[in-house]
Amino acid sequence: MSKPIRVAILGATGAVGTELIQLLESRNFPIAQLKLLASNRSAGKIIEFKGEKLSIEPVTESSFQDVDLVLASAGGSTSQTWAKTIVEAGAVMVDNSSAFRMESGVPLIVPEINPEAAANHRGIIANPNCTTILMGVAIYPLHRVQPIKRIVVSTYQSASGAGARAMEEVKVQCQAILTGEPVKPEIFPYPLAFNLFPHNSSLNSQGYCTEEMKMVKETRKIFNEPELRITATCVRVPVLRAHSEAINLEFDKPFDLATAREVLNKAPGVKLVEDWENNYFPMPIDASGKDEVLVGRIRQDISHANGLELWLCGDQIRKGAALNAIQIAELLIEKNWLKSAQSVVKVS
Repeated sequence: MSKPIRVAILGATGAVGTELIQLLESRNFPIAQLKLLASNRSAGKIIEFKGEKLSIEPVTESSFQDVDLVLASAGGSTSQTWAKTIVEAGAVMVDNSSAFRMESGVPLIVPEINPEAAANHRGIIANPNCTTILMGVAIYPLHRVQPIKRIVVSTYQSASGAGARAMEEVKVQCQAILTGEPVKPEIFPYPLAFNLFPHNSSLNSQGYCTEEMKMVKETRKIFNEPELRITATCVRVPVLRAHSEAINLEFDKPFDLATAREVLNKAPGVKLVEDWENNYFPMPIDASGKDEVLVGRIRQDISHANGLELWLCGDQIRKGAALNAIQIAELLIEKNWLKSAQSVVKVS
């Protein structure tokens, strides 16, 4: 039995923070003390954990004293603001934002793919982007058998990727449309109910949005394949909390379909869902609330002898965010890698 540790959740009232609390309880995470931190407007709110009523505390300079682990899910600017304080207090931060993912010296971890990289942390470990995590869990087992040369991915991303308020906005918009009322988008730039649009993150000079480039850069870092060819198209769709992805993989030689199914059927974190007779494959409604990444519709690319096509769905809040962070923390405890940081990563 692991020795209980002192945990703080930074951003405890958001969609991911709420899921973190639930997972810590359901997975019987070894906690000696749990501190829930959020903005001043949430201070004083009561949340129940293992039968105990905990009060949300505002974040201060002293919040991270006597804390071993910080699970951060309050956004990049908040993580950057408190990172130095957290690390200097002797805690390790597992950060769910994009603030440190591409920083040199910060491990970017998916435990099913590169757990050993977590040993080299200097107080901060980054949780990858949700779309990157889900894709990586599904395709890395194939990459280990036969290296991937090129990835073409199209994502169909749920409202949950933009937080709890975005999920509520879609519900409100649906009701408004069905009753003939005007729709007023606030979180998203355009109505998402009964609609879809390319991901609204900022575009670079090549026409790729930030979300798409996260998939490119993060996958290369996690796989330790800096030259891996990847192109992505990310789309926001009117689904509440599970992302879907259509993925085309190119290899050096043909990848036997039976072998691919066997590999994925045994892969950690993956559940194979294929009923060809009934045309039943992974769906967001089935993936919501589940830990596994659902993978199916694996088929030969008819346009390329060395290509494979597959389809996946995964819960963006769970494996795409909170669960992956918890699994990183569990890994640190199991390997005795949860220790006071020796140096602070420079914030650029």
